[in-house]
Amino acid sequence: MTTGTAQRTSGTDNTVYRPGRWLALAVLVLAVLLVAVDATVLGLATPFLSEDLQPSGTQLLWIGDVYSFVIAGLLVSMGSLGDRIGRKKLLLTGATAFGAISVLNAYADTPEMMIFARALLGVAGATLMPATLALIRNIFHDPRERSIAIGIWGAMASAGAAVGPVVGGFLLEHFWWGSVFLINLPVMAVLVLVGIKLLPESRNPVAGPWDLVSVALSLIGIVGVVYAIKEAASEGLTWTAGAALLIGAGALHGFVRRQLTLPSPLLDMRLFRHRGFSAAVLADLLTILGLSGLVFFLSQFLQLVQGRQPLEAGLAELPAAIGAVVTGLIAGRCARRFSVRSVVAGGLGAVGLALGVLTVIGQSTGYPVLGAALLVVGAGAGFSFTVTADVILSAVPKEQAGAASAVSETAYELGAALGIALLGSIVTGVYRGFAAPAGVPSDAVSAAHESLGGAVEAAAHLPQEQGAALVGAAQEAFVEGMRLASGVGAAVLVATAVVAWFLLRGQKLADGVEH
Repeated sequence: MTTGTAQRTSGTDNTVYRPGRWLALAVLVLAVLLVAVDATVLGLATPFLSEDLQPSGTQLLWIGDVYSFVIAGLLVSMGSLGDRIGRKKLLLTGATAFGAISVLNAYADTPEMMIFARALLGVAGATLMPATLALIRNIFHDPRERSIAIGIWGAMASAGAAVGPVVGGFLLEHFWWGSVFLINLPVMAVLVLVGIKLLPESRNPVAGPWDLVSVALSLIGIVGVVYAIKEAASEGLTWTAGAALLIGAGALHGFVRRQLTLPSPLLDMRLFRHRGFSAAVLADLLTILGLSGLVFFLSQFLQLVQGRQPLEAGLAELPAAIGAVVTGLIAGRCARRFSVRSVVAGGLGAVGLALGVLTVIGQSTGYPVLGAALLVVGAGAGFSFTVTADVILSAVPKEQAGAASAVSETAYELGAALGIALLGSIVTGVYRGFAAPAGVPSDAVSAAHESLGGAVEAAAHLPQEQGAALVGAAQEAFVEGMRLASGVGAAVLVATAVVAWFLLRGQKLADGVEH
């Protein structure tokens, strides 16, 4: 059979080579852009949001990571729901909700309201990513074409990460910070209107009922464990952290046991018996954990330490996206020519070395060093994430694509939440320890110790020399925290590269066309 030949098959998909598959992919990447743009825009808007809403340092971390907490807790449930009710239906419903809730984010006027709005956005966001990957698994039956499609999917996520800061930077220079969330609306509108026509519906015809007890256990378990780690990292081993950890671990234990006994589980635990599947999921989680602290604090470094304007800061982050786009498109071909483990481990090792370079940055570090490091980070991540996504999707029957995609995305979001909690707490802990210059009023010192944005705001109300001294001390402490977090991230990435090299031994990407 040649590419483009339509052949009727059994199941929910009607063709081996669906004629409109590339147009359908174009619609799916809009959803990826929606999520990626939203995530990167928040980092760029953080200094403005801090100045307007005046959140505490802890509230600022919650604004950054509550989205990841909620989305991580619901991804498995939503992926399984898509397998049952239809991935197209779930995707279009989630996209509509995502756009509507973006308006609530844009007009939040207190830190508490912003945290609540970000949590609601997480509920909507949990429907998008698993549905897009699952639909790719069901639309592309030729593994080589599917590798290209996954590469385009990942490249568009990276492009969204690049477009977000640039568009956001332009908006922040001309409008208020809430405008960065309103860019979701036109993308959502196009996705829904075009998706209704172009996307094929697919579901698991024998999935069984959606178990609400499993949904609750999954949400409580993941959010409980992540909250406990975040609390312990920032406040130490408190009773709150201990209680959250016990509740979360107990809920996850109950979730696993329930899945093993249900005739139609929310998540088929037998997926983890596949060594390649488990290794790819673990690699994704640890990679994002090591990277997320850098991503969250980089925009603050570029703007509040190096003094760049928002648009310039957005453009400065472009090399990472360019590297990821280029390598994502060729990752599948490289994995087939060389090996899966060499591409994944090599990509992770490169990211680790680039993060190691960032341990020597300072306020006056020239952009060529930073730009080169970001280019390598993006290129390595593009290789790794594209191939691991391919491994995860290839390891399962297409009927379980939603659940498998959700596991992949859960690892990604869980890693992001853990990374912001752990590495973010390292930066915050080092930052809060800086000694304020003599003579600075106590209220200004207190505001400066909450966040770097707070230090800049407090300095604006002090005599020029005193304000400059306060900002200088705060900037130096922030950079020291970033250097330490980059070092920890580098160690995590290099260790992950070694683990991937051994666990992905003998793993290959599929070649035969499915009928």
